[in-house]
Amino acid sequence: MAKNELLTVLRGLLDDVLRARFGGVAYARLARAHGYADGYMRALLDAGVVEKQALFELVSDQRRRFLEKQQAA
Repeated sequence: MAKNELLTVLRGLLDDVLRARFGGVAYARLARAHGYADGYMRALLDAGVVEKQALFELVSDQRRRFLEKQQAA
């Protein structure tokens, strides 16, 4: 997979985490979503696909976009 595809998958995982967190789902589902996203980010770091700062920026951007959507709705 290309780097862009890997980052798109990560954005989807982060959206799942944010929807679970703010959607009031069961803790087990939230924890599972966090685990998937955390593990995926660790794999990207370990493989040298992205740098830590780039991940911080991507997560921050996804949070901002999610909250903007929530406020607009």
